[in-house]
Amino acid sequence: MNNPDSKHRYFAWPTVARLQDGRIAVACSGYRIEHVCPFGKACISFSSDNGETYTKPTPIIDTVLDDRDAGVVPFGNKGVILTSFNNTVDFQREANPDDKYINAYLDTITKEEEQEAVGAEFCFSNDCANTFGKVYKSPVTSPHGPTVLSDGTILWVGRIFSDHDSYTDGDQGVQCYKVNTDGTMEKISQIETDGYYKFCEPHMVECADGRLVCHLRSDTLFTTYQTESFDKGRTWTKPHRILEDKGGAPSHIIRTSTNMLVAAYGYRELPYGIKLMFSTDNGETWDTNHILYENFNSDDIGYPATIELDDGTFLTVFYGRPGDYKHSVIMQQKWKIV
Repeated sequence: MNNPDSKHRYFAWPTVARLQDGRIAVACSGYRIEHVCPFGKACISFSSDNGETYTKPTPIIDTVLDDRDAGVVPFGNKGVILTSFNNTVDFQREANPDDKYINAYLDTITKEEEQEAVGAEFCFSNDCANTFGKVYKSPVTSPHGPTVLSDGTILWVGRIFSDHDSYTDGDQGVQCYKVNTDGTMEKISQIETDGYYKFCEPHMVECADGRLVCHLRSDTLFTTYQTESFDKGRTWTKPHRILEDKGGAPSHIIRTSTNMLVAAYGYRELPYGIKLMFSTDNGETWDTNHILYENFNSDDIGYPATIELDDGTFLTVFYGRPGDYKHSVIMQQKWKIV
């Protein structure tokens, strides 16, 4: 995904999902000009040929603010949930103090418009992502959105949304909520975390034995921690580190057709890249640091997400600046386990 003929050509923070009708959907924040700017829109793009070609990204959530990390999660027969979050006007000014273009736009946003828009957001589709309904607010946010359990329950593990700014993610705490299809949410639990590690950007998967495995980004160490729940999210183990310092984050986890766990994550040390790790024992141990892609010219990369294709191979999406690109784009890599 790219928009090369426009100033608004920065795309980032994608999620991929296989829809119930067989199409692949990729959601992301698009049509931006910077990592932090008010022009971001939560977009969605579709492929009907197993990822060979895609439709042009279409904005779904487009508030007056900076709509960021987009998650897309199918549920039920035709349901799809799209998630995002944004930042305040003051935060965006602080990130771009000398950009006249950005600040001219921010000057047009009223306090009332800001208050109505600011927050973590989600909306539903009841027709396989062809149309979406009203936008709801969530108390928590995460890059890839909630997880659908085997019994159909939609659980969302996320960091508590901060009205101040997204850089204080981990100071706010991480909680688990049940998402209802009428837009209401019920708090299930809080994951006990140490504020020093600034845990944020979680993603969760349900294992074959019923346990829930959740990965957390530590901003302090830029690495990945793991916590587990053995009672459908009501209680969680103390987070423990599974990668070395600066080992990479955030992680997106899937369970394959063979019940293996596959997690993809960004690595922001030279050489910048996307890595994979695998678990064949429901997250007890991980085989880490398998390189999927390396060709970035900046550490502004990552947020990979993966689906398994019908033939047992995999498709992972991520963002970054490949080669001599000056703005980030959404990319994909098809791969297989050998």
